[in-house]
Amino acid sequence: MTVTGAASFLGTNLIGLLEEDPTIARIVAIDIKPPQTAQTKTRFYEVDFTQPTAEARLSEIFAAERTDTLVHLAFLSSPSHAIALAHELESVGTRHLLVAARHAQVQKVVMWSQTCLYGAHPSNPNFLTERHALRASSNEPFFVDKLEAEAELARFTQKSPGAVVTVLRTAPILGPTVHNYVTRYLARRVVPTMMGFDPLVQFVHEVDAIAAFKLAVDRDHPGIFNIVGDGVLPLSTVVKLAGRLAMPVPHSIARTFGSALWLAQLVEAPPTFLRHLRFLCVADGAKAKETMGFRPAYTTREAVLDFTNAQRLRDVKLLQENVA
Repeated sequence: MTVTGAASFLGTNLIGLLEEDPTIARIVAIDIKPPQTAQTKTRFYEVDFTQPTAEARLSEIFAAERTDTLVHLAFLSSPSHAIALAHELESVGTRHLLVAARHAQVQKVVMWSQTCLYGAHPSNPNFLTERHALRASSNEPFFVDKLEAEAELARFTQKSPGAVVTVLRTAPILGPTVHNYVTRYLARRVVPTMMGFDPLVQFVHEVDAIAAFKLAVDRDHPGIFNIVGDGVLPLSTVVKLAGRLAMPVPHSIARTFGSALWLAQLVEAPPTFLRHLRFLCVADGAKAKETMGFRPAYTTREAVLDFTNAQRLRDVKLLQENVA
């Protein structure tokens, strides 16, 4: 059992679950730093996917550890200004990883992807299934690198017909401990929205996202699956539940200001993400329920409320620190 991105939020929590599972004998953790949940079962290897030696090093590890199952979580959870580095990590890094996996005849690959890759469009149906095309903006590196990673995995699947290959596309992950561009957006006192638009949105609770990966590890479910919480909410309701104040911004000036704020590193996402404040991008989770047996413990609303309760505690602590 090998986990890449082992020190990430998903990697750390998944390894914590695997450490407690008596059926798992050994865990190989790959990242640039060890996961905090590593215990006696975990053997850590420091590998930087952005380096040209990564493929050879991964091949050595897979051969030495006789890796049969690979969980690939080495992806950024938020947009980055380090575009070249992110590309090397996600797109090029995934290619190196899968070439090494194919040479080592790895029999099972589980990879993280995201429902935002479907893209936010006015023509989207109420719920996007796994059969819908991935139409995220080709001008946004955060999307493009992940699209290329999915394409690399598709090629791996074609060249490794005996392997079990699973892709879990999670809705934006929300909860009390996860940190990403969505949690930073909702942590703002005043939350920018698009004037005249109030799209439906969905989330998956952090506990459910981790549980979905454990389920994919425990059982063989080849294919692509949307991992989402039950229910959807208007963005305006999410902002209210989060205890924040919405600030509607006219579309005519939003992109210009958004670009300037992103370049100044004052906002959590580039202006291409403004489409998600205007249009629908909600995924259908029926396939994961019916095929994988995935049953989210939290609805979208409950995920927002759990995040909100934790954020209120952080707000109080920050206020106390400022007063002190």
